[in-house]
Parts: sequence; structure tokens; C-alpha cells
Amino acid sequence: MLRYSLRRLVIGVGMLIALSMLIFLLLRLAPGDPIDAYIDPNVPMSPGDLANLRRNLGLDQPLPLQYLGWLQNALTGNLGYSIKRLDQPVLGLVLSRIGPTVLLMGSALVIAIIAGIAVGVFSAVRRNSLADLSFSVFALAGISSPAFLSALIGLYIFSVRLHWMPSGGMLTPGEEFSIGDLIHHLILPAALLSIAQAALITRYMRASLLEVLNQDYVRTARAKGVKEFWVITKHALRNALLPIVTLIGSTIGLAIGGAIFIESVFNWPGMGLLLVNAVETRDYPVIMGATLIIGICVIVVNLLTDITYAVVDPRIKVG
Repeated sequence: MLRYSLRRLVIGVGMLIALSMLIFLLLRLAPGDPIDAYIDPNVPMSPGDLANLRRNLGLDQPLPLQYLGWLQNALTGNLGYSIKRLDQPVLGLVLSRIGPTVLLMGSALVIAIIAGIAVGVFSAVRRNSLADLSFSVFALAGISSPAFLSALIGLYIFSVRLHWMPSGGMLTPGEEFSIGDLIHHLILPAALLSIAQAALITRYMRASLLEVLNQDYVRTARAKGVKEFWVITKHALRNALLPIVTLIGSTIGLAIGGAIFIESVFNWPGMGLLLVNAVETRDYPVIMGATLIIGICVIVVNLLTDITYAVVDPRIKVG
């Protein structure tokens, strides 16, 4: 198990380095000069001043050396300073946004797991019924709908038209903090973020349970007179849940992509909104830092998912 974990960790570190190199290269290939983000248009600068600024920022060096310099600082925890936020350290800025994003994604994941498993089991038990076909259509629509479209539709229906939910923010401005107010603001964005994950879990849960229900040991349990409820819950469901463990881990990346749009639409103060604002203002250090932290989170979740799957299913070879 230790050797398996170390091998997965090495692969994850390699993927993280490749991701940082790709983002660094794409930022440098973007239209415009990176030094423009550091210039105040109201303060005239001579060509000599621009050359000194470029040299101080290391932008006069070849791209490989620029990347190695950034990587060396990143390994020590120094992700630089934000350009647009009064030289605030990027690491502190990113860490301050992790909490709201984890709260949003965690709530969405809980909703997706509960709803996806419940609907998937119901569809498998009621195979080819009208309810099964209806849930299959809804699941396909949920998988196919982009996160920003779901966010805009949900915002328009529940906030603009029905006035059931707040239209944005994490708390009501001007009011004292309360758990009820936080939950009131959290319900709609978390539910909308969970749609794609719940749809995927539903389809996989249905297919996995149908496969298990056709196994010999399930037919044997039925032949012995075991009630259908216990056949499903005690014999079939446990084995059918094994593929869902891996699926839940793999949907974390999907949730992060969706969270960026959800946070932007609902003005949720998380990492997604921070990253969008950084792209709009060309705040390169924040873009690199936020991307690195997001990549670390995804890799850690995938590593834990692989280890968990290997633990719950002894048939997996970890040597």
C-alpha cells in the first residue's frame, strides 16, 4: 500500500509541475506585454524606467529561467504578490478564499451523493418504468447543461422571479452573522453546482446496480426467500457502490470548473471568483498561485480516492 501511494504521489507531483508549466506558458503567450499589468497609466515612465522594471521583475530573462525562478519561490511558499491588491501576498489571498469554496463544493457534493445514489437506486429497481425514463432524461440534461447556464436559469427563476433565494453573496450585507443566513445564501448555488455531479452519479449508480442485480448470488438470495428490500440494501447495494467511490473523486475536477461559474454568477467570495477577477485584471501572480492551489487540491483528492478504492476493494493490486 505504501509503495502504491508513493507511486501515485509521484505521478501527481509530475502532473502538478506539467500544469504549472502549461499555465505559465499560456500566460506568457497571451496578447499584450505582462509588464503592462505593473504600469500605472497615470504615471509617465521613460524607456529606461520600463527596462529597469522589466529587469527587476525578471521579465528580461528567457522563459525557462523565469519559470524556474517562479518554481523555486513556490517551493518555499512564496507565490509572489498580487498586482491589483496593494501588494498583498498571493498565498494569503488564496488561502483566505479556500474556506468559502470548500463550503460550497462540500455542500454540493453532499447533495449530489445523496440525490444521485437515491435516484440511481430507484431507477434501477423501477427499470424501464415511466419514472426511470424521466430520471434518465433529467440526468442526461444535467450532464449536458453547462454550469453557467444552470446558474443563470436558477438565478432568474428562484431569485429574480420567485424571490425565494438571495441573488448573490455569502451573507446579507449589514446584518450580523448567523448560520441561518449563511444557509439561506448557500442553498441555491450549492444545489445548482450539484446538478452535473448528481446526474453522473445517478447514471453510474443505476448501471452498476443493474449489473449487480444480475449476479448469481443475488438470484440465490431471492431464491431463498430474502425480501427484496434486504436483497437490494444488504447484498446488492454494497458492491454496486464500489465504482461510485472512484466516480465521486473524479467529479471533484468537474465541481471546481463549475464552481468558477457559480461563484461568478452569485458573487460567492471563493477561489473561483478570485481567479475570474485575476484573469480580468491580468493579475498574473494570483492566476498562477490560484491555479497551483487548485491543482494541489485536485491531485490530493484523486490520490485519496485511489487509496480509498484500493482499501475497500481488496481485488485491486497495489503492489
